[in-house]
Amino acid sequence: MKNRHLKSTKQSRSAEYQYLELGKEILANGIEQIQELYWFLSGQTNIKYLVDHSVHIWDDYPYKIYLEKIRNSKFEILNSEQRKKKLKQPLSKEEFIDKIKNDNNFARRWGELPHIYGEMWRKWPTKKKGKTVDQLQWVIDEVRADPSAHNLIVNSWNPEYLYTMADKSEAARFPICHNMYQISNRNGKLDLILYQRSCDYFLGVPFNIASYSLLCMVLAKILKLKPGRFIHVYGDIHIYENHLEQVKEQIKRKPNAFPKVKIDKSVVSLETFSPEKVTLLDYNPQPTLKADLVVAGGYYEPKK
Repeated sequence: MKNRHLKSTKQSRSAEYQYLELGKEILANGIEQIQELYWFLSGQTNIKYLVDHSVHIWDDYPYKIYLEKIRNSKFEILNSEQRKKKLKQPLSKEEFIDKIKNDNNFARRWGELPHIYGEMWRKWPTKKKGKTVDQLQWVIDEVRADPSAHNLIVNSWNPEYLYTMADKSEAARFPICHNMYQISNRNGKLDLILYQRSCDYFLGVPFNIASYSLLCMVLAKILKLKPGRFIHVYGDIHIYENHLEQVKEQIKRKPNAFPKVKIDKSVVSLETFSPEKVTLLDYNPQPTLKADLVVAGGYYEPKK
């Protein structure tokens, strides 16, 4: 089935999974999940932080934006000959990432991914100019004030910036996939339920499991609770056709013993969390299975 994902997919809907022994969750590639989660928790939206820490899971999206703007540039160029003279060849992806790392001005211009998770979690924009809402800090404060609260939700799905609902100049050029999570205090244990509307089952979902399991642990640490259950609700599950061989290999493998995750006791707030305060013990992963990321979703032109 062809769709806006650009690749054919095998699909399944509305599956729900619970991960009961949260402390035993495998962080599939350790440091990348921790750095990305810190990036979200600190409200950052520029990939320079990730690039500086050798994390390249978000490289494709700003590079895609860069190519679109360079190739569709409206610099008042009247014809193709003038375009050839005035426009340079786009940077390769490797050159682009190197420039993000080493040129701060270039990174400020091209490394930004507005309206992504970190912004929505920590700086949700409001109608009042200059005012934002820190959803995640509010949730922490709320559970402290009322441990039985049922409104502990962080939402990343802002229609103002998504798809054809958005003004083109403000539209996000990437998809919001893991779009909402809720925490609850269950007899001194912190549970986290994630709703993910679109699930790349081979590459994305294992990463999301690890990241949100770690988020549950971090929030439990901050709130002086024990980590409880991570519950993952899937909307649209798909395996891209160019991942099928890797999936077949994955199915053949037997899992190794689970690692343990330790979070330093100095983590008492969002501000005191940092990647080096997470220790992964007895981690013995299987060899890496590589697959190409399908850069899909985000803004598209309305049908006419």
